[in-house]
Amino acid sequence: MVPTTGSLLSPHYSRPISGIYPYNASMTSHFSNQLLIALPALYDPPFARGVAWICQHDEAGAMGMVVNRASEYTLGDVLAQMNLQTGDAALSGQIVLNGGPVHPERGFVLHDGQREWDSTLVISDTLALTTSRDILEAIAEGEGPQRVVVALGCAGWGAGQLEYELGENSWLTAPVDAELLFALPLEQRWQAAGDRIGVDITRVTDYIGHA
Repeated sequence: MVPTTGSLLSPHYSRPISGIYPYNASMTSHFSNQLLIALPALYDPPFARGVAWICQHDEAGAMGMVVNRASEYTLGDVLAQMNLQTGDAALSGQIVLNGGPVHPERGFVLHDGQREWDSTLVISDTLALTTSRDILEAIAEGEGPQRVVVALGCAGWGAGQLEYELGENSWLTAPVDAELLFALPLEQRWQAAGDRIGVDITRVTDYIGHA
């Protein structure tokens, strides 16, 4: 369960998307730095009632992180596995997310700030994803980014897979929301993500179209 060093996918930037967008296969759709909101009909256990943050999406596929699933570990557990310690009890007790079924042994750090670490994928002017040890060392010493979410594992989609799932009405898409990513309680994020785009996700039964 220890984060590893090495490169993530190359940085990818996309035009911000807002509101609800019906998915159209003829559109050039890049959903980097967007949220995916699982519709109630999506029963796949890793993603049912899930909210995923898309880190990168291009013709080769997509990579993201589920942001409303708690793992059984705390940040203190992860730091201890790396022989790191922190005197901050609140930090040590921070819940580590279950980021998805891909590479569950790897750590992924979603954070704010402009500083780049040894292995950082810059998502936007305010968000980045890092997998290298140096950021956890800084976090343990109280010198890390102001806002941090640590996850074990990530979510991945092959070429065309995300587009297919959008066409099958498995997901809604919504603009990224820093408050949701960093502050909102996990159990509130699924419904809150729908609220952000004016959808009561608990009442959706056969929604056609996507953000």
